[in-house]
Amino acid sequence: MRNLESVENNFFAAGRYWGSLNSSFLQKGSICSMHTGVAISDFNWAWNEKPLDDCDITSAEGIKEFYRQQNLRFWWWVYPRGDSLQTKEILENAGMRLITQIPCMAADLSINDLKEKIPTPITIAEVNDQSDLSAWVDISFRGFQMPERARAQYNKFVLSFQRGNKEAQKLFLAYIDKKPVATSLLFMDKDTAGIYYVATLPEYRNRGMGYYVTLEAMRAAKAAGHNNIILQATPAGAKVYRRIGFQEICRAHIYKLLTK
Repeated sequence: MRNLESVENNFFAAGRYWGSLNSSFLQKGSICSMHTGVAISDFNWAWNEKPLDDCDITSAEGIKEFYRQQNLRFWWWVYPRGDSLQTKEILENAGMRLITQIPCMAADLSINDLKEKIPTPITIAEVNDQSDLSAWVDISFRGFQMPERARAQYNKFVLSFQRGNKEAQKLFLAYIDKKPVATSLLFMDKDTAGIYYVATLPEYRNRGMGYYVTLEAMRAAKAAGHNNIILQATPAGAKVYRRIGFQEICRAHIYKLLTK
């Protein structure tokens, strides 16, 4: 259960933090939401931190209106903490449907893989200046194969990221022969650490880049005093994470508003 709490708490904290960067975080009772400004559903989050009840029906409609005003699509994330039959009923009555379930995983940071040396010609470095951040934005954008129409919005959001030893997050760039090709992000809040934004340029996949850039984030989390770390995985990514030592803890249910 401890790992489940870490999965949920880190995700909720990341949503609040990213929403604070552009003042988009909104809370209505147990329902929270934020947006990145990027017109892609999975970059804009709503979530409930406890099961919904009749008192939340109006708030759920308010969240829909929040995104409508921003002209943004969004995903509503339901974790075990907020799941129930009534939650499902309220979301469906609000016009949302369950579209997928995302594996949420955790790993112990005492695993031997953290000692593995990065092979030549791969190098990994933390993002420390604006030039590196600009490269990180470009590589993650292309690695996620996002539509070009979203580039300006994505650039604006990520370039607002704050960096430094006291900040909640650390960003990493992986290089092959000094060419940046992969990214990861470590987000830390209280006693939790999570990995996000793991992306590799399509032409450099299947070379271990995701593996090594994930390990680097894990090493940084351990150096910061954390004992375990969490992430949300795509089906393809889950295979890589299991190789490292991650185990599935739960599945987040993703609801999306049906469009007419």
